Amino acid sequence: TFDHAFTSALSRAQETLRIILETTGQTDVPIERDQALNERHYGALQGKDKKATLAEFGEEQFMTWRRSYAIAPPELADDSEFSQAGDARYSDLPSELLPRSECLSDVLDRMLPYWYDQIVPDLRAGKTVLVTAHGNSLRALVKHLDGIGEDEIVGLNIPTGIPLVYELDEDLKPVQRGGQYLD
Repeated sequence: TFDHAFTSALSRAQETLRIILETTGQTDVPIERDQALNERHYGALQGKDKKATLAEFGEEQFMTWRRSYAIAPPELADDSEFSQAGDARYSDLPSELLPRSECLSDVLDRMLPYWYDQIVPDLRAGKTVLVTAHGNSLRALVKHLDGIGEDEIVGLNIPTGIPLVYELDEDLKPVQRGGQYLD
């Protein structure tokens, strides 16, 4: 059972959370939504599928942007149809904090303050939390929890739709590195 749920500002993570809570009969669990758990912002690549991006930029550049820890794609202009600049969900963010392109390092920098300020207090209070997020925001969290290096994290893939459970000790360190996938 869950005491508190955390999810991104994006509908697909919220839908996943809804399905989990309905399926487990826990629809009364308090939910907190925040952009800090959003998927990585792919900048000027937003809205392009993988095939089109590969064709336009080539495999080497595509893979650099897709899997690199510290190299972000070109920034997205605020007037793009894929920009978050006019989105009400981000109206409380100062313009300089609005993502225009991110690498995994940026996602980690965005996610960690939220982790410490919002999720860790529940964990310290002995609560069981549920986090529904996205491949890259979860990779950032796993990198932090497991102390994974920059070179190693580029090869880590978080499967979609398979719950990953972390049991943490009193210092919030994983009891088992990598957690445990449920199937």
